[in-house]
Amino acid sequence: MDMAHRDIRVNGVRLHIAEQGSGPLVLLLHGFPEGWYSWRYQLTALAEAGYRVVAPDQRGYGRSDRPKEVSDYSLPHLVGDVVALIDALGEERAVVVGHDWGAPVAWATALMRPDLVRGVVGLSVPPAPPAMMPPPSVTRKLYGEGYYQVYFQEPGRADAEMAADPVRFLRRLLAGGSGDKPGVDEPGLWMIPEGTTAVDSLPEPETLPGWLTEDAVRFFAREHALHKEHAYTGPLNWYRNIEANQGLMSPFRGRTIDVPGLYMVGTMDLVLAMRGVPELRAALTSIVPDLRGDVTLPGCGHWTQQERPEEVNAALLEFLAGLD
Repeated sequence: MDMAHRDIRVNGVRLHIAEQGSGPLVLLLHGFPEGWYSWRYQLTALAEAGYRVVAPDQRGYGRSDRPKEVSDYSLPHLVGDVVALIDALGEERAVVVGHDWGAPVAWATALMRPDLVRGVVGLSVPPAPPAMMPPPSVTRKLYGEGYYQVYFQEPGRADAEMAADPVRFLRRLLAGGSGDKPGVDEPGLWMIPEGTTAVDSLPEPETLPGWLTEDAVRFFAREHALHKEHAYTGPLNWYRNIEANQGLMSPFRGRTIDVPGLYMVGTMDLVLAMRGVPELRAALTSIVPDLRGDVTLPGCGHWTQQERPEEVNAALLEFLAGLD
């Protein structure tokens, strides 16, 4: 079954999509700093099971458009892209699956437009309505200036550090967030000590984890490098809207996510080291009343669908079958 690639204009931007299969629509939303390719193991598996599977490069990433203004990357803009994409694909509804940053977009789409969402799946990041993430004004007090989301707030700094050598950056980040790091038995936060850089704060791996190849690292790097020296400005602008998202999403305060949902996370995922996440997880059914599953993947790190494709595919197919 062949995979097709094309560009599609939605919500004022051109998005590149990878598409495979036919049947009920499933949208796969990647996180930072990835792209459609992070779903390479899910596209074919879901398509062969009878679904139309679409994985976009979200705005600012890969072969998609990169709006110039920081404010163009707010959560309502990102949800607007998903809403417009469903329509542009000629569909009325979709199951929306997200990983890392894609998870808040998926959860927020289900929160804001339940009429369009048949079901929602979040990998790694649990739902925290309405804005889905604590703002830098809070995380700065919790973790200090070295917390990666706080560090990313300064325009141009992390952008240049990552773009200087995308292969080096991606090798370090992908390996560092993996669940199979020798001598490490619990997840930790990404902190950037004073006097170092975002890239140098990540150790160079002696070898890549078994699930990650050098070819995959270089593929992501090539896709990012299409934006040259601004390769990471669009993706980092997502973080620079976290504070603004608090106000933009405030009309939805108190709303629950009222579509069937599924949450998956690895025991070695750095997200589990963030304060408040265990409490969020304990309260999942009060946020997503029709929660169909809360799946824990022992030993899995942050890159859920790439590290454990077979287990993720099995959980997704069981969830999708329940909707059908």
